[in-house]
Amino acid sequence: MSNKPPKKSDENKHWRKPRRDRGSRISPEYHLIITEGTKTEPMYFEGLKKAVNQKYTGRIEIVGLGEGANTLTILDKAEKEQLRTGGKYRHIWIVYDKDDFPEDDFDNAYFRCQELSNASDTVTYHALWSNECIELWFLLHFEYLQSNLHRDFYYPKLTKYLGSKYRKNSSEMFEGLYPHLDEAIRNAKRLLQNYPDGSAPSQCAPGTSVYEIFEKLKDYL
Repeated sequence: MSNKPPKKSDENKHWRKPRRDRGSRISPEYHLIITEGTKTEPMYFEGLKKAVNQKYTGRIEIVGLGEGANTLTILDKAEKEQLRTGGKYRHIWIVYDKDDFPEDDFDNAYFRCQELSNASDTVTYHALWSNECIELWFLLHFEYLQSNLHRDFYYPKLTKYLGSKYRKNSSEMFEGLYPHLDEAIRNAKRLLQNYPDGSAPSQCAPGTSVYEIFEKLKDYL
C-alpha cells in the first residue's frame, strides 16, 4: 500500500472524514525533520521522534546534514527525500539557526518554504528557525526572555534550570524539557507578538518558530 498522502483538496471530503465508531485516535501524518546542526538539534528531535514513533510506527523520520550545510542544501535534500519516497511526507520541517547563516540566507529559507508549500497540493514545508539559536527555544521552557543574547549566555541559564551542566549533545534534552512544553509554546508565541505581522525571521531577535511542530504533534506524544 502506498504511503503517499492525500491531496489537500481532498481533506474535507466526506469519504476522508474519520469514523467516530472505532474509538481510536487518528494516526499522525508522515513527517520529515531535516536539521543543519551536527549535535544539538538531531539529538533533541530524536526524542520527539521516539515519543511519537513508539505509538505510531514510522511516522517521523530525521535527516541530519551536519557541518557545511546551508539553506540551499537543506531544501535540496528535503525535495530529494520527498521525491525518493514517492511523495510520502505530508509535512517537511527545516530546522536551522540564525547564527549559522548570513541574514539573506536565513530569511530566504523561510520564504522558500512558503513557495514550495504554495506550489504543492500534498506537502507543506515548515521553516523551524531560531534567532539566534535553538537554545532560546530550550530556555523558553523555563522563562520568558526578551533580551537578544549570544548563545553563550543561554548555557549557564539552562544549567541552572536543568540541574546539571548543559551539554549540546545531550540525549536527554527532550525528556528534560518535555514537562514544560506548554509553557515554552506560550512563551515562544508571546515573543513573536512583539514584532510586526509579516516580519522576516532575521528581524525577530530573539525569536523562534520551533513551537510550531509541537503544536502540530503534541496530541500524539
